[in-house]
Amino acid sequence: MDAQNTVAAPAAPPLKASRVRSGRRIADRVLILASTLATLVGILVLGSILMMLIVEGVKGFSPLLFTEPTPGPGSEGGGIANAILGSLVLTFLGILVATPVGVMAGTFLAEYGRNSKIADVIRFLNDILLSAPSILIGLFVYTLMVKPMGSYSGWAGAVALAIIATPVIVRTTEDMLRLVPATLREAGAALGAPPSKVITAITWRGASAGIVTGIILALARIAGETAPLLFTALNNNSWFSPNLMGGIPNLPVMIYQFALSPYSNWQQLAWAGALLITVTILALSIVARFVIKSERAR
Repeated sequence: MDAQNTVAAPAAPPLKASRVRSGRRIADRVLILASTLATLVGILVLGSILMMLIVEGVKGFSPLLFTEPTPGPGSEGGGIANAILGSLVLTFLGILVATPVGVMAGTFLAEYGRNSKIADVIRFLNDILLSAPSILIGLFVYTLMVKPMGSYSGWAGAVALAIIATPVIVRTTEDMLRLVPATLREAGAALGAPPSKVITAITWRGASAGIVTGIILALARIAGETAPLLFTALNNNSWFSPNLMGGIPNLPVMIYQFALSPYSNWQQLAWAGALLITVTILALSIVARFVIKSERAR
């Protein structure tokens, strides 16, 4: 009777399985700890850089910073107004060239090329250009434009920046157009609209926020480029000529040259310029995130 009412005890888990689970828990905790420490180190390094930039850069901020040109060697005072204006002009010209080329190339890859061999080649070359060192692009434009023209120029600087910005816009445009539902294209075709009309009236409109985001990201990418401008636009301490020939003042090269100078006021202007360009890029990145967020909400 007792033997019939006795409930069999559950079998103990195998010793090997218990050890495996214990080892996995230990590995999981070690990985979490290592990831947390790596994150804290990254935040600490980035925070210290930003803190130093803010502390040193704020010291150089004054109304003269935005109204006076950069001073000559040994001169006191001055500002970076000419460098700010030159950077705005170069960046605007670069984006002006890169936007139509990038949008049209991305449209071809998403709408016409699709899985064709030529589209695969273009994507491969675009990926290479996307990761190419900017100094190589500067050397390329130097050989292509600066050397034959015999002078540095804003036009060469704008071309170098456009080459850097184009692959960013191409990749973003293609990705955003591929996210547009195929049913919208089919609806446009069912109404008798040609492919060009479907693209301009439906797919571009549906992906407009994403395309604008790509342009903003490309703008943020080229806003702080220094290496290509060293070989193309160079720099000067005065206002540039309307034809953009000769050295063109710009913030990235100004920061590089002034930071290495022995003059304390030049170094202070370099800190102020670095803070200004960092805030600008941060603002552009925030705007891009808001555009992406609004697109997802739709």
